[in-house]
Amino acid sequence: MTWYRALKETARSGLTIDRTGLEPLLALRGALGLAIVVVGTLALFGPLAAVSSAFGAFQAVIATFQRSWRPRPVLALASGGSLAVSTFVGYLTVGHLALFILLIAVWTLAAGLAWGLGPTVGIIASSNVAIMLVTITLPTSVATAAGHAAVIAAGGVVQAALIVLLPVRRWGAQRDALADALAAEADYARRLRRDPTAAFDPEPLMRARSAAAVSPRQARRRPAELHGARGVAEKLRPVLASLADPAFGVPEQGPERERVRELLAAAATVLDAAAQAVRHGEPPRLPAPALAALRTPDTDALLTGPPRRAALRLSALLADVTETARGEGAAAGHRDRPSLLKLLPGALRTVRAELRRGSPVLRHAVRGATVVVASYLAGTALPLGHGYWAPMTAVMVMRPDFSQTYARSVARFGGTLVGVGVATAVVETANPGTYAAAALAVLCAFGTYLVLRTGYAAANVGISAYVVCLLWMGGEEAGQTVPERIVLTLIGGLLAMLSYAVYPAWETPRLRNRLADWLLADCRYAAAVVDHYARPGEPDDAGQDIRRALLAARDARLAWQDALSRAADEPVRNRGLSHAAADAAGEALGKLGRGAMLMEAHLPAHEDTPVPAAAGLAKALRADAERAAKAVRERRRPEWRRVEEALAAWEESHEIIDPGAALVGEALDELSDALPPKAGPDPKPTPPRPDPPERP
Repeated sequence: MTWYRALKETARSGLTIDRTGLEPLLALRGALGLAIVVVGTLALFGPLAAVSSAFGAFQAVIATFQRSWRPRPVLALASGGSLAVSTFVGYLTVGHLALFILLIAVWTLAAGLAWGLGPTVGIIASSNVAIMLVTITLPTSVATAAGHAAVIAAGGVVQAALIVLLPVRRWGAQRDALADALAAEADYARRLRRDPTAAFDPEPLMRARSAAAVSPRQARRRPAELHGARGVAEKLRPVLASLADPAFGVPEQGPERERVRELLAAAATVLDAAAQAVRHGEPPRLPAPALAALRTPDTDALLTGPPRRAALRLSALLADVTETARGEGAAAGHRDRPSLLKLLPGALRTVRAELRRGSPVLRHAVRGATVVVASYLAGTALPLGHGYWAPMTAVMVMRPDFSQTYARSVARFGGTLVGVGVATAVVETANPGTYAAAALAVLCAFGTYLVLRTGYAAANVGISAYVVCLLWMGGEEAGQTVPERIVLTLIGGLLAMLSYAVYPAWETPRLRNRLADWLLADCRYAAAVVDHYARPGEPDDAGQDIRRALLAARDARLAWQDALSRAADEPVRNRGLSHAAADAAGEALGKLGRGAMLMEAHLPAHEDTPVPAAAGLAKALRADAERAAKAVRERRRPEWRRVEEALAAWEESHEIIDPGAALVGEALDELSDALPPKAGPDPKPTPPRPDPPERP
């Protein structure tokens, strides 16, 4: 993609508005908490302290809107407390330029490294740096700085208390995640009616798994309909796939296929009803025709062998889903979510792992620290006043990837232009008093919260207007600062965009590494499944091994998809992996995972006869996967000689080869065809990236 096209696409995405993200009740609660904080602080301590408390309460609500499964009060408290510390430490050093420059460099570097812990932590840390640049200008002494820090923390406490006292759709995020997983299974069942080999994106199941992690206290309060349904949804996917696949005994035409389509349609209807019930906390409404189709005795007459077993298994799993949706299912265990203090050692290990050459997170941290320092020096040197607008813009728009940084820069400038212009016109015309300006600020905050999830441009209009109203409340003439705010915003955004062009962290050159990681994880998952065919009666933890390998394969697939979407907007060449090759390789690995999933759906029982040839195939998969992953990284064609020999030995052993195993072999051949070798001498080998520690 050329630079012109990349800039055009990122600008368009930055100005896009998604109207489905409106949440008025959450916005109203956040604005109510902000009003309580501002009015109370204004009456007790005066306008300047009220401005500080307003920033703390405002940022606490922004933190609760982030995509996180941690309890919202915890996010509000963490945001308010960290901003209070940043403000106090920043005020102590702001009088000494060299010391303050060192502080914001270290603070921004730490905020950049925080992205290694996830987007929620990264956004909160970056926002703290941005708001700290404003709040440190308000106190006039160390004692008042401590007071401002205290009221900032109090703003977070008030918002956390309101979340507890005025809950809005309690467990709503967890309900949505589980309902989305069930709805994705329903959509999959419908697609299988038309395409018996349709692919399935496991991302909804992954989100539901993340949402299912709760603390022991939350586990005692979790609604009954959130117990166990996710595990049933995980089991449904391979059952649906094996029931529809012609390789397992159901012909593509005839009465058996019509019976399978009927079962898939009934399953989709039941799953949709269960998803609706879970989402809204109400009993499921199950249509009688769907229940009748699942209970029809024709199953015994039309379906035999593996399809019949899959049909019976499907009926049993759907019964479990409906019982759970009614709240009648047995209480299942829960995935523990450790407290923030328990996460600290793991977080430090994760950040330490990013301190390596080539880490995109480290490059983002260095880039951010450099740009913020340069923006602050430029804002201070220019005769415009209010120089903090430039570094504040830079730290707010910078993200670890190209597309978000450029899209947010365009949206930030457009939003600031509109927000500052409108707010300035209002306050200059109406000339509101202190309390009236506070009311306008709360109104702007409500608008920001309302559109926060619809797009950054719309949200930034409200944020800019909010800051103007707060500064007017604090006694600053808004009309005198409009030009410099816009100019400094433009400077900060341009420096952020320029920094990514000069010191980028392109995802395109790393696509082959991502593909190799996914290939390795998929082969390990397939090997774990195949290995169980060779020793079904051994009392080991094969099921846990398969589950761990499956989760690792899903994580690798998601990392590949994220990298591919980022690379699509980057103005760089394909570096050895064209769009066509990437699509073909992704389809081949999806087919590989599907073959392993189909084999998992028909794992032999403990009393079944072992298949000795399966052990050879599992060993060959593990051995060839290591070499193939290395070949993909080095831009060579992967080879599967051992796997081909193991499959041939399985056929020669007069054992019936599993259709899933045959599908695995086909997928590996298709992957090799999708990745032709580079012409000329082999390039210098690219060393594999070390496995990062598990994220908290």
